[in-house]
Amino acid sequence: MNYDALSRPATDPVTIFEHFRGNYATELLTAAIVEFQLFDKLRTPKNSDQLRQEVGLKPRPFVVLTTALRAMGLLQLDTRGDLSLTPLSQEHLLPGGNFFVGDYVGLAAQSPGVRAMIERLKTNRPAGGEDKKDGAAFIFREGVESAMEDEQKARHLTLALAGRAKNVAPHLAAKLDLTHGETLLDIGGGTGIYSIACLQKYPRLKAIIYDRPEVLKVPREMGQSYGVAERMEFVSGDMFADSLPLNANVILLSNILHDWDVPECRRLIANCVKALPPNGQLVVHDVFLNDALDGPLAVALYSAALFTMTEGRAYSVQEYTQWMTESGLRVKPKIDTLIHAGFLTGLKSL
Repeated sequence: MNYDALSRPATDPVTIFEHFRGNYATELLTAAIVEFQLFDKLRTPKNSDQLRQEVGLKPRPFVVLTTALRAMGLLQLDTRGDLSLTPLSQEHLLPGGNFFVGDYVGLAAQSPGVRAMIERLKTNRPAGGEDKKDGAAFIFREGVESAMEDEQKARHLTLALAGRAKNVAPHLAAKLDLTHGETLLDIGGGTGIYSIACLQKYPRLKAIIYDRPEVLKVPREMGQSYGVAERMEFVSGDMFADSLPLNANVILLSNILHDWDVPECRRLIANCVKALPPNGQLVVHDVFLNDALDGPLAVALYSAALFTMTEGRAYSVQEYTQWMTESGLRVKPKIDTLIHAGFLTGLKSL
């Protein structure tokens, strides 16, 4: 019996993910108060560059921190575009105020999670990123040890990530129009479940799963279990260093770009566009921050999770659209899937 990748969950698991990521709110808020004295530094409004220099952070951690604080309703942009305190933070998070609660929040300052978050913010490196031997488990980068190069660890991580993907894949397949799709190149495809759902919906479609060699052992098995193995191809490589397969007219980047910083995102998108034929399409399936980088809170906290485990963060529709447009794509409006995710489709001109 073959499994069905198009069946949808009867209930929406989004609240489970929101509760799971809630600890990042504690860690970011405590770090802002105790380590960076951010609210005290904003007794008078400041532009982002000035505040970032005062707290001593690089752009990526600064965006992660301030996006979360804005989503919590503690920071805002004033009429001049400067960051300023909200009435809530002004009353309760300025030292010396009658209703100050910063010392209460500061009771968590020595907890392992808060100390680890402060270290991540200061160094702008994911967990394990300081030690090339330990490596960054959630990503592959040449010269750094990764779980993706160890068979047992790669299998465990790939299957763990599939827990969310199996919920979301039927929604992506239902809303992504692949009527004219011939071959789908799934970059960093993991279990291949997103491609498998699309293969089950579109019987003429073929798919190429592109990932690290140890990871690819999993989608080979999945393809058999879901009855689509004969339409699947498996290609190993480094998506930054190696040439991408050129025989696909659809490329899928599902939950890939959020693992990388802005230069790498731009480079990977450009590489994808180069590999596409005229009229080909690039699909970016991910979570999205508001264009103003002020929420939603659940995505801002997921961005903090990504920040601590990878070299990336969550990005906005505006950011993705800019990178796709500058690479020569015409971008369609975002379409939502499930668990805060959605996708953008960029069409390559003739």
